[in-house]
Amino acid sequence: MSDQCNSCPSREGCNVEASECNTQKSLYGVFNNIRNVIVVMSGKGGVGKSSVTGLLASSLARQGHKVGIMDADITGPSQPRIFGLQDHKLQASDYGLLPALTHLGIKLMSINFFLPNEDDPVIWRGPMLAGAVKQFWGETDWRELDYLIVDLPPGTGDVPLTVMQTLPVKGIVIVSSPQDLAFMVVKKTIKMARKLQIPILGIIENMSYAVCPHCQEHLEIFGKTQGAVVAAETQLTFLGRLPWDVELNRLIDEGHIEKYSSPEMESIAAQIGEKLP
Repeated sequence: MSDQCNSCPSREGCNVEASECNTQKSLYGVFNNIRNVIVVMSGKGGVGKSSVTGLLASSLARQGHKVGIMDADITGPSQPRIFGLQDHKLQASDYGLLPALTHLGIKLMSINFFLPNEDDPVIWRGPMLAGAVKQFWGETDWRELDYLIVDLPPGTGDVPLTVMQTLPVKGIVIVSSPQDLAFMVVKKTIKMARKLQIPILGIIENMSYAVCPHCQEHLEIFGKTQGAVVAAETQLTFLGRLPWDVELNRLIDEGHIEKYSSPEMESIAAQIGEKLP
């Protein structure tokens, strides 16, 4: 096994010589035509970034677009579980690895598809994490996509930097929650994006409120909404507020996120579609 094989996420059980692998890989990505790459970021974990990624992809797919998701949160992948694809077995075409397909036809690639068990840890240092992301981009048979949505790990570390410097990112969607701490860290993410000169499509405030099942009152259980204020302070578009919804949580746990739809998310997807037609 060569040194370059050591950083390959599919190295386990691979019997292909490095020279033959290089010849085959020369065709990878040749037929991919991805019009828009959208990155979904958060300053810190726990704000629902991955669920927002799944909801955005589902809304765009329902609007008739060809959509893919790259689960770039290598050490904390969740997209296969929320789409009910945790038992998917990868296959390859002549032009790369075939992504999993969801019920709505969303193409999905995640490190969890390479692991024997979905709860097995990925204990890698930064260069290997970055290498896996590059392979997901260049060695997946994405073919024709209107939108590839990249679910990043939280923060401003190796993987976010690799994605934003390597992929042709058209825009960034930033997800936060109402807490002061979350928005403080979000501002770091905003400054990173601006230093790299990548357009920020807007801010989404997730878990902004809960709806009382009895009186339909909006309860700000995680603190007073701040999304619009922070967006104004940073001169960004406020894409909207998403509720904390028991029904959404249930569907995610069951792997049926595509069955969830809300006017708020459809509006956000429409705004993004207008910015990146």
